[in-house]
Amino acid sequence: MKKYKRWARLSLAALAACGLLLLPTLAPKMDVQAAEVIATVQGKVMEGTTAKLLYLNTESGKMEIKIDGDTSTGNCKMLLPDKQISVSIANGNDGYLHAVTISESVENPSVALDTSKVSNVIGTVNKKTTETVLYLDTPQGEMEIKLDRDTDFSSCSVLVVSGKYVVRCARGEDACMHALSIADVGTAPSMDASQTDANTQTYEQAPVANVTGETRTVSGTVRESTNETILNLETSEGDFTFKIDGNTDTAKGMVLTAKNKLMVTYFRGPDNNLHASVITGVKDSSSATVDTSSQATVTGTVNEKSTENVLVLDTSAGEMELKMDKVSAPVGCKVLVKGKQVSVTCSRGDDAYMHALTITAAK
Repeated sequence: MKKYKRWARLSLAALAACGLLLLPTLAPKMDVQAAEVIATVQGKVMEGTTAKLLYLNTESGKMEIKIDGDTSTGNCKMLLPDKQISVSIANGNDGYLHAVTISESVENPSVALDTSKVSNVIGTVNKKTTETVLYLDTPQGEMEIKLDRDTDFSSCSVLVVSGKYVVRCARGEDACMHALSIADVGTAPSMDASQTDANTQTYEQAPVANVTGETRTVSGTVRESTNETILNLETSEGDFTFKIDGNTDTAKGMVLTAKNKLMVTYFRGPDNNLHASVITGVKDSSSATVDTSSQATVTGTVNEKSTENVLVLDTSAGEMELKMDKVSAPVGCKVLVKGKQVSVTCSRGDDAYMHALTITAAK
């Protein structure tokens, strides 16, 4: 009997030990972040920081600090490399330090904005971004958007390099685009159909005035990095980057595929960027007669072989060549670049070629 009782006690002890081992998985999950602040540290944000993990370079060395749902970032939404910040920290039960509050002392100025024309753009923050200017990589190219004291970050957890965001912006009295609000892609408010979404539509930059009246002209060849809003030109004077905006005249230079030769008249805008005033391509003369009484419509994407003289279109039926001597400026876009989806009305000419009459950007 004593032997049985002794065996029973050992069995109960073993079961209790197993229970202790299982307890962490069976017990309710504890909050990761402790409520009590143990220290406040100052330092510079390091490269590699994300919306979840802050790398901070302090006098005592590198610190890894988790950012979670309880972190207060109301006074510091931008965590850019080399930015000086102050962080109050607490111990988490996951073995990490957790940020309780993140703060800064910098406050950007504010200017008057024309909120009657507001656009939404979706893009990824690139490494050129500073405290005052947001550089956003969008499907249509790089955008520069100024940040003000009144920029609303309430729908943005934190802003980091390589993060993707929705930016609501408007033109300011300084002729630059300014961010009205910045939101995480997942929490951004729904967009009206009237607002421009850079993820699905072309974002056409608003007109920029030539306040000095001075212009220059340069000739060169189009680089592959060119898109609908940025023209990159290789010239004998070096490489140039031009903004294409609402005032750019592309009637004589609408095809911006790689290697095409162009002449660009440009000016330096108040945003300190070079803006294309007039783009002129190399165009052959034509005396063909076109029968406009019989028209056809084709839809396809612009092929890289397109020039100012011949539009090469990739269609469901194959590759199609359309002469460009009778066409007017494209509707719904400023320029034609490789991969651009368009709808073209065309007619047969007495030279046996099909000739484009109108070109409309596909929805």
